[in-house]
Amino acid sequence: MRLSADVSAVVTGGASGLGLATVKALRANGVKVAIFDRNEDAGQTAAAATGATFCKVDVTSEESVDEGFAAARKANGQERILVACAGIGSAMKTASRSKESGEIKHFPLNIFELTIQVNLIGTFRCIAKSAAGMLTLDPLHDERGAMVMTASVAAVDGQMGQAAYSASKGGVVGMTLPIARDLSGEGIRVNTILPGIFETPLMMGAPQKVKDALAASVPFPKRLGNPEEYASLALEMIRNPYFNGEHVRLDGAIRMGLR
Repeated sequence: MRLSADVSAVVTGGASGLGLATVKALRANGVKVAIFDRNEDAGQTAAAATGATFCKVDVTSEESVDEGFAAARKANGQERILVACAGIGSAMKTASRSKESGEIKHFPLNIFELTIQVNLIGTFRCIAKSAAGMLTLDPLHDERGAMVMTASVAAVDGQMGQAAYSASKGGVVGMTLPIARDLSGEGIRVNTILPGIFETPLMMGAPQKVKDALAASVPFPKRLGNPEEYASLALEMIRNPYFNGEHVRLDGAIRMGLR
């Protein structure tokens, strides 16, 4: 997919972290970008800084997503690019016993459901609706569009406490090839990135000793990933017309341990 001023994109979770880095990279290539995010203050700030369009969107809401695509398309035209970065984390053992009191508790099912709703169903909701819009377009250099989804190395290296998160991200990996096959006849490509430990807002809020330990666990380079490195791979997946139906780890060769 050619990146230029006559191409539009939507980036979910585009107000911060991996999404914002992708917005910046697309804008640097002249692409018209709409940011979908729940955080209105951060979204408006990101849009003002990058020249993108902000649409307040909750990916768990059908109505909100429909309104977001309508607003984005009114501002920039039908998108040919979708990068799905919106997601949340959750961590708690499936069932556990308090060391202090002996109290037994299990993972809250409402948190499990929310994690699936945001990370898996929310991603598919945006993919399906964007693909339907792309089908209205004529092919550009033999393709109508390109999509990038965001999973995690936790999809295959899930640690203790990550049952919900790993299930949600494993689902994203699992649907990559079927979606790519579904859309292949229409000239729309779909790929997925599995980031390792990256410098996201959530991670940067951790104590320095925690970040240092995580960085030391990466074989090479021994540091956290930069959001710009995610954006670089996302743009390559979008640009390269033979990149399709694939999920790719971006993790400095890390393989997550038990905890």
